[in-house]
Amino acid sequence: MTLQQKIIFHSEIAEVQISYSHKIKPSEQIAISSSNDAYKHILPLWKNIEYNESFGVLLLSRAQKVLGFFWLSSGGISGTVADTRMIFQSALKANASALILVHNHPSGHLFPSDADKRLTKKIKDGGDLLDISVVDHMIITSENYFSFADDGIL
Repeated sequence: MTLQQKIIFHSEIAEVQISYSHKIKPSEQIAISSSNDAYKHILPLWKNIEYNESFGVLLLSRAQKVLGFFWLSSGGISGTVADTRMIFQSALKANASALILVHNHPSGHLFPSDADKRLTKKIKDGGDLLDISVVDHMIITSENYFSFADDGIL
């Protein structure tokens, strides 16, 4: 292989960079001890809660302190895509030990659909393989929330 062929070969390989920037000291990180704590910190992040369905992930340390929030997707009135691989990509980048899955129902209906339950199980099973706990999946509205953990279905 000539030098020119080597250069061409290397330029055809995509460079992968993994980064996460965290500038908050552990002593200043928000601790999450309940679904209500999570709700009160997540709700201000939702700008169009009654307009369209969106899905996010609250990334937590082993001490249940917030490392960050990842907006996974924004969809239509009745659904959005939650790609499991993207969820775990964000968790691994942040060195998260635990996750709280969060999505809204623009209709204001708080109860999970069968699809919500299947998705939660799929993500929980994936987390078990990676030693990343899914501590809750919350459905939120501007007025209230539903917690899979509180309801005993996680």
